[in-house]
Amino acid sequence: MNPNCTPAARITKSLLGYGVIAGPIYGVVALAQALTREGFDPIRHAWSLLANGDFGWIQITNFIVTGLMTVVAAVGLRRALTPGRGSTWGPLLIVAYGLSLVGAGIFRADPAQGFPAGAPQPSTISWHGMLHFMVGGVGFLCLIVACFVLASRFTRDGQRRLAWFSRITGVVFLAGFAGIASGSHGPTTLAFVAAVLTVFAWLTTVSVHFYRTAA
Repeated sequence: MNPNCTPAARITKSLLGYGVIAGPIYGVVALAQALTREGFDPIRHAWSLLANGDFGWIQITNFIVTGLMTVVAAVGLRRALTPGRGSTWGPLLIVAYGLSLVGAGIFRADPAQGFPAGAPQPSTISWHGMLHFMVGGVGFLCLIVACFVLASRFTRDGQRRLAWFSRITGVVFLAGFAGIASGSHGPTTLAFVAAVLTVFAWLTTVSVHFYRTAA
């Protein structure tokens, strides 16, 4: 951190730092579980199912901690953005996405497709399973809109690469969300995982950009 930064800039950089690390932490923790949890098939099972079973607390914590870091990063983004297009709604929509991750951790997805090992396919969705899908859906839509809102801001500021990355991220996440919402599995599940990782790569990139430019 530049020692010549103002105190306000140091705070902004510290907040944005959480956006830099949120995605890598989420991805590493979830992938480690996906590869080691008994009965979990990364091709068939969504990462949300990792919140079930004896070690489900790991993914629950992963959701909540990552969500809170995303909210903090959005506060930093709001501080870093000068007044103008997207300076209010961009960060607010990212806050909504972060809170949806927290909600996804609090409201656990139901066991499904034989995970945890031996779990029967539920005939009905529980109240917490329904809330998991609802808060996730709202958060996903907010994140998609945030990508296009900030793409417009980056275009205005002459940041063409960030603008295009934002648009591509929005489209990729919309496609991944539509696929997983259709109820299909296999390639669709992997595509959604790729979309989530793309979103966090975008958040990291945006956070790094404003971290470097905060004065």
